[in-house]
Amino acid sequence: MPRPGVLITRTIPASVIDRLQAACDIDLYSGPTAIPPDELKARLAGKQALMCLLTDRIDAAVLDAGRGLRIVANIAVGFDNIDRAAAQARRIVVTNTPDVLTEATADLTWGLILSITRRIPEGERMVRRGEWKGWALDFLLGSDLRGKQLGVVGFGRIGQRVAARAGAFGMNVVYTTLDADAPGDGAGVPGAVRVPFDRLLTTSDVISCHVPLTPETRHLFDGPAIGRMKRGAYLVNTSRGPVIDEAALAVALRERVIAGAALDVYEREPVIHADLYALENVVLAPHIGSATVETRTAMADLAARNVLAVLAGKPPITPVSP
Repeated sequence: MPRPGVLITRTIPASVIDRLQAACDIDLYSGPTAIPPDELKARLAGKQALMCLLTDRIDAAVLDAGRGLRIVANIAVGFDNIDRAAAQARRIVVTNTPDVLTEATADLTWGLILSITRRIPEGERMVRRGEWKGWALDFLLGSDLRGKQLGVVGFGRIGQRVAARAGAFGMNVVYTTLDADAPGDGAGVPGAVRVPFDRLLTTSDVISCHVPLTPETRHLFDGPAIGRMKRGAYLVNTSRGPVIDEAALAVALRERVIAGAALDVYEREPVIHADLYALENVVLAPHIGSATVETRTAMADLAARNVLAVLAGKPPITPVSP
């Protein structure tokens, strides 16, 4: 009996390849960038499983090219790159990798918060340029976090873990969620208080975004929303780039409508709005929220276990569609 074929669109850890090769034939795309759409379609022929990344657009045309597909396993917690309705219509299971990247992304979020509020990258650039002239009382002053308010937009796994770390910095927490059925005050984080979005905007000193990309969250932070924030506030995004209108953010930062921003994700990755490059009051990270050896290995391994389960006729471990 022929072994099922699996297309993997980017290099993954060898340990995960070994797990898959015990039961499947592997077709690994090892190019330096995302697999070209035409090559993706061509290499899907005869495959039963696809392991892909957020950089791969899996639309109806791609799914039609893989007529034998049984599962699309996204190596990410987000899945807005996949047309789930088209997959469901073709009886293709879609899975993601939740939980395993929660702690790493929460850690990176706090790294960004500290970086922008204490102006660490700005100072590091100054040192490298040879412009630092020595210690001074009023040099490169940032903002304290203790006694301030953290506003968390989206209170799922990552949002809750970010909120849980706030006490270590002496911050109180408010949060808002678009999910009407979400738990009330606290949601497992002692002291966290659920508030309406507008109140979070107008009262928070640091706002951190942790929402999926949906029609409701696209440009959730547009010009008017950013304009509602406190003048000394900071905006941090480790969720999805299009949640923030980058053009509006650039204007707000340039005109000091808010104090600063720190971004790990962007509207049109890897392209970043040109106006942001010239601003010192924004930290620009290259989408590294889950970028630890341990986390990325766990993500790939979970995707592989989903593939093996479905190909063996078992339920997927972490499905996002039937």
